[in-house]
Amino acid sequence: MSEQPASEQSDAGPDLTQGVAADALADGGMLAGHVGDDAVVLARRGGEFFALAAACTHYHGPLAEGVIVGDTLRCPWHHACFDLRTGEAVRAPALAPIACWATELRDGTVYVRAPAAPRTAARVVRGNDAPRRIVIVGGGAAGFAAAEMLRRQGYDGSLVMVSDDDAAPVDRPNLSKDYLAGNAPEEWIPLRAAQFYADQRIDLRLKTPVTGIDAKAREVVLAGGSRLAYDRLLLATGAEPVRLPLPGFDLPHVFTLRTLADCRAIIARAAQARCAVVLGASFIGLEVAASLRTRGLEVHVVAPEARPMERVLGPQLGDFLRRLHEEHGVIFHLQDTAAALDAQRVQLASGGAIDAELVVAGVGVRPRVALAERAGLAIDRGVTVDAHLEAGAPGIFAAGDIARWPDARSGDAIRVEHWVVAQRQGQTAARNMLGAREKFDAVPFFWSQHYDVPINYVGHAERWDEIEIDGDIAARDCLLRFRRAGRVLAVASIYRDRDSLFAEAELERGAS
Repeated sequence: MSEQPASEQSDAGPDLTQGVAADALADGGMLAGHVGDDAVVLARRGGEFFALAAACTHYHGPLAEGVIVGDTLRCPWHHACFDLRTGEAVRAPALAPIACWATELRDGTVYVRAPAAPRTAARVVRGNDAPRRIVIVGGGAAGFAAAEMLRRQGYDGSLVMVSDDDAAPVDRPNLSKDYLAGNAPEEWIPLRAAQFYADQRIDLRLKTPVTGIDAKAREVVLAGGSRLAYDRLLLATGAEPVRLPLPGFDLPHVFTLRTLADCRAIIARAAQARCAVVLGASFIGLEVAASLRTRGLEVHVVAPEARPMERVLGPQLGDFLRRLHEEHGVIFHLQDTAAALDAQRVQLASGGAIDAELVVAGVGVRPRVALAERAGLAIDRGVTVDAHLEAGAPGIFAAGDIARWPDARSGDAIRVEHWVVAQRQGQTAARNMLGAREKFDAVPFFWSQHYDVPINYVGHAERWDEIEIDGDIAARDCLLRFRRAGRVLAVASIYRDRDSLFAEAELERGAS
């Protein structure tokens, strides 16, 4: 969904201009109310009171149901983070601020007054080597978040974003969720309208492949031979879907899903199809299955594992996801793979066949590291970066799906292929390109949607020796802690939004 600062119209809750007893709000408490037609949340931290717009600028989540952590207010849906004092969107997935109102404490009563004047973000202090020319290679989550943050930080030099895609940056999570299901209009999909790039003087060059990097000359080489000079370079080339070496994989009814063009093509084919096969029980694969079922297609999922998503979520949530999809009519062919595709069906390695007028492969992605490798950067299942996201060559940073960074919590170098992680890395890289020395230490977060069931996941657990379950998975009210050697590395939850936020804060503090 495109993010725009907005006031939500509401008359719910008390009129906060009439005052609220200060002792009605505990430390860390929040109250949803209104100021005129604007929905406002009143929040308390210690002896201070803050009034802010009640809806997150990402997907309009109800901020009064979130939590206060330090000087931030966090959204319960997708963990966007706002500054309590300024309303600034300090951490993705929200990129636009929320409005603030002045408060007054008098005789034990808190009154919300006129809207507060907007305050600019705290800006990075830059040294004498401040860059004049920044180039971003990649038009996905990390690249866009970096460009937006650079301008928000007051960077006024040349800013070029080069992308081989034919569309401006889009809300990629929606491509496998509501947009593919037909529940979200296309105007929600661009992260910003075209005018944004002109207004912010971001030179967005689409359909422009990059063929090389001359690290010594500090130049990016474009297809056709032209060059772009840079003082700082951000590589945010992302990942590409794995294409299976199967007979028939290049047939016109067989798709992968990564770009807006991919999604449009799948939607067009689905409008003419009766039955579909999804190859792979990944998050993308299962979300595609749910979206195609919502469109009324017969859907089969073929995957080699015994349980969907067991490697990431464990056997209990894997079994739950299978039952959930089966309740919605999805037919699973597990511990099996496709052997060949033709115009009407998918041949299985087990010997059977499934009718298929549409095939979508969701069998994973691989990082696009060829450009970095040719430039001589260190590669280890991704581009190796340090804690500041620097890639080992002067002026070059990497962020998003390609970046493998040192994770202080696990002690491992990790690479995470999630939208929010990419955005937050782009923001950190932007500040560091301007002279900050900020370590990237955000706790990884992602969400997945299956029909009406959201799964939130914070942390990163590539392996664990115990899963502690709090609540009832079947009742869709649960929180699972993934432990290794007694330490919590990750937490997954269903309809435990506040618990998920508290778990994120605990992981940030290094608590187990």
